[in-house]
Amino acid sequence: MKTRAARRSHAVVFEIEPRNSTLPPIRLPEVNLKKILVPIDFSEPSRKAMQYALSFARQFNAEVLLLHVMEFAPLPTSASPLPIIQDEMTRVTLRESAAKQLAEWRNEIGAHVAVKASVRDGVSPHAEIVKAATDGNIDLIILGTQGRTGLAHLLIGSTAERVVQHAPCPVLVVREREHDFVTSQKETSTRSKT
Repeated sequence: MKTRAARRSHAVVFEIEPRNSTLPPIRLPEVNLKKILVPIDFSEPSRKAMQYALSFARQFNAEVLLLHVMEFAPLPTSASPLPIIQDEMTRVTLRESAAKQLAEWRNEIGAHVAVKASVRDGVSPHAEIVKAATDGNIDLIILGTQGRTGLAHLLIGSTAERVVQHAPCPVLVVREREHDFVTSQKETSTRSKT
């Protein structure tokens, strides 16, 4: 190892020669992922989050849980049970539709990763996501965000932001437009053919 003074500053520069290039080993903590939760709203950012989760699942041999939350306001109390029955029928129809869409997404994945799918309904999506993470003993939540700003963010709020604040585990937020370090299976197969 050589030391020398830097030319334009008062700093000292250490140069490591090739024969001295090995540094003492640093013990890093082990990452142990067993369960990954991916909230799905059937948007492109949630599909992108699913691709990240699948990559982590393959590397760590983890299980992926796809979760769709149907947001419903509490039913108003009324003297006639007819509106409540109609609303419940609508809820069942929407739940079945969401379950079919989740099954389609799950079938696209294939058999190389253990994937479960679940549909929940609740008043607030972030609360249901946090509850699912707590109940399922989830190690990591990976979710996509639409990246709303300004008035839309103020009025609608950010589910991702609330999940980050209240989650019982680490959260990876995948934005719609960003530098990706995970490529989809379609991109990988296209690159290998060329």
